[in-house]
Amino acid sequence: MATAQPVARKKSSSQIPLTYVVALVPVAIALNIVGGQINTALHLPTFLDMIGTGVVAIVLGPWWGALVGALTNLIGSFISGPINLPFAVCNIIGALVWGYGVRWGWGKKYWSFFLLNMLVAFFVSLAAVPIYVFLFGGATGHFADMMTAAFLAMGQNLIVSVFSSNILVSLADKILSGFVALAIIEALPASMTQGIELPKSTGLSRVLWIAGGIVLGLAIALIVTALQAG
Repeated sequence: MATAQPVARKKSSSQIPLTYVVALVPVAIALNIVGGQINTALHLPTFLDMIGTGVVAIVLGPWWGALVGALTNLIGSFISGPINLPFAVCNIIGALVWGYGVRWGWGKKYWSFFLLNMLVAFFVSLAAVPIYVFLFGGATGHFADMMTAAFLAMGQNLIVSVFSSNILVSLADKILSGFVALAIIEALPASMTQGIELPKSTGLSRVLWIAGGIVLGLAIALIVTALQAG
């Protein structure tokens, strides 16, 4: 008589072992902060401060990812100044879109995961624009400010200019960050990712898909840089 095979279930927040939280959350916060510091030091056309957020939001859940995002910007405000604090909203929204997106089936295929990263970029930019415009007058010293100035010079109003520059940078950043996060998740123990619906591939195929996503993010960043230089 054949026996029924166990069905993998998605883990709810109440089912997540505390050891997973202790292992991932502090490391994810550190990854975000280090990534952001590297990005600032090298004046890159990205942010790189949400890779850890993506890992935790996908593996542990959207609200654990939101905690990582909030703590990242809170701690970052002590390191780089209070300018980081309002943008905690963006990190939190990114976590919610990644976390819920994967749980609603957007992580099953590589193409849908790619679209999910684009959605993260869009919603994060929507949240960032009011902060840029109403708190900082449209500029914070980031690479995107130069693009904002270029759009203003073309006759666009401030809100449109800030959104246009931010969405271009955010697309490069979230595609890159999302696929780097996926590469990190693939390296985690299987017990941590059991029941999470992520793209299924093995061996070289998996490496090529993830590498392709990272390269695409980098390519968009290079295009943004070239457009600014032009």
